[in-house]
Amino acid sequence: MLRAVSRDLELDEASIARLGAAMADGRISALELTQEYLERIERLDRGGPRLRSVLEANPEALEIAERLDGERAAGRVRGPLHGIPVLLKDNIDTADRMLTTAGSLALSRSRPARDATVAARLREAGAVILGKANLSEWANFRSTRSASGWSGRGGLCGNPYVLDRTPCGSSSGSAAAVSANLAAAALGTETDGSVVCPASACGVVGIKPTVGLTSRAGVIPIAHSQDSVGVHGRTVADAAAMLAAIAGPDPRDAATAEARSRTQPDYTRFLDDDGLQGARIGVPRDLFFGYSEHTDRIAEAALDALREAGAVIVDPADISTAKEMRDSGPELEILLYELKADLNAYLAERGDPEVGTLADLIAFNQAHADQELRFFQQEHFVAAQAKGGLAEPEYIEALARSHRLSRAQGLDAVLDEHRLDALFAPTLSPPWVTDLVNGNRPLGSSSQPAALAGYPLVTVPAGFAFDHLPVGVTFMGRAWSEPVLVRLAHAFERATHARRVPKFLPTLPID
Repeated sequence: MLRAVSRDLELDEASIARLGAAMADGRISALELTQEYLERIERLDRGGPRLRSVLEANPEALEIAERLDGERAAGRVRGPLHGIPVLLKDNIDTADRMLTTAGSLALSRSRPARDATVAARLREAGAVILGKANLSEWANFRSTRSASGWSGRGGLCGNPYVLDRTPCGSSSGSAAAVSANLAAAALGTETDGSVVCPASACGVVGIKPTVGLTSRAGVIPIAHSQDSVGVHGRTVADAAAMLAAIAGPDPRDAATAEARSRTQPDYTRFLDDDGLQGARIGVPRDLFFGYSEHTDRIAEAALDALREAGAVIVDPADISTAKEMRDSGPELEILLYELKADLNAYLAERGDPEVGTLADLIAFNQAHADQELRFFQQEHFVAAQAKGGLAEPEYIEALARSHRLSRAQGLDAVLDEHRLDALFAPTLSPPWVTDLVNGNRPLGSSSQPAALAGYPLVTVPAGFAFDHLPVGVTFMGRAWSEPVLVRLAHAFERATHARRVPKFLPTLPID
């Protein structure tokens, strides 16, 4: 029988470093730790508040943990993630007894033949893959009015702070589970906002890396020009440790070739409590402030904290092309073209016996409309299917325009003009009430410029609206600037200590 976690090692807010130290000095084993997390998932995710952040637990998790304990006993410790239980978003392939479905019932009849590269790297690093996290189905790119956190396979994921509020998407379950202390950390994916949005809404740290720093091989795609595998952790240190484990070049993903000279072996070495001292940080106010007085209040307090910690604030430092990026529509065209090409390629490699193309997915959803199309439709799927190939002039022109507006004329221009280390903006409006009938209702966000550019973001908890609704702030920088962003975000985190343990309130208490 497994002993309980010792009283000085509460799972609530336990960091990767603390859990590793506890295993090193024998206070707990990986097997016991994994069992504790599995029991917590059963208690809080399946029962209790019924968060629905975890689609399935890994039936081999305890066996993996026991094997890792044996390695530790024999003197082999693989690194800081040895024996640490983590979750994967359910669009990341695992060649095991778990499914990989992007939350859709359409892929529930087959399993991938091999691990995604990032999953394999976590195994190599000694992590215990605890299970698959719920997500906004098909990474939130099926319908024009989807409700974040819902999937046909998993139902609706709640927000651990206020259950009837959105966890945001598409990496909803990854962020919600980490916030609820159901795992030490998790992997998510981002095309535009899908790591940082749920990080903000669920009160955790999110790192969306430069496109090409982490492999997308074996990850169910939306668009190769923007997709990036990122991480959720309760602290910047935890997220940095996870990033180190998965970053690096991969022959299965050509976009990672430059990562050979760009990857850092240990992102935790950039953690510096004084990392804001002398840093030049710009504030892009146009479009990214002013949509919510509640968000603005928290962001302004965060700016005061940055100044007090020694940062030089350049305000404003607007992205001159931000409005054109938002209004001109190159992003949607790119995503529609690349979804068709990339998803067809993934499905062909996977070899599902019934679903081999995007057209097959559309047909499956129509045939199972009572389960898959009950709340919203598949307008994006249908629009993508109508597109041609990636040699079409419309696609080539949209991609070139997107990169020009977001890179040379966008982020690079403002960072160069003001000699900035990073830009700073609120990540998102406070989480809204989930509405399965009408869909998402965000007031604003700041992820698009970096999404189009393929540049990195780090989001950190900054405060609460109405005392219970998390709001995060984002540090955004140049390509491959993860070390700088980790340093700034960690120093901000240490200066503010904004994160709180969620209480699973059923609704927002306003009186």
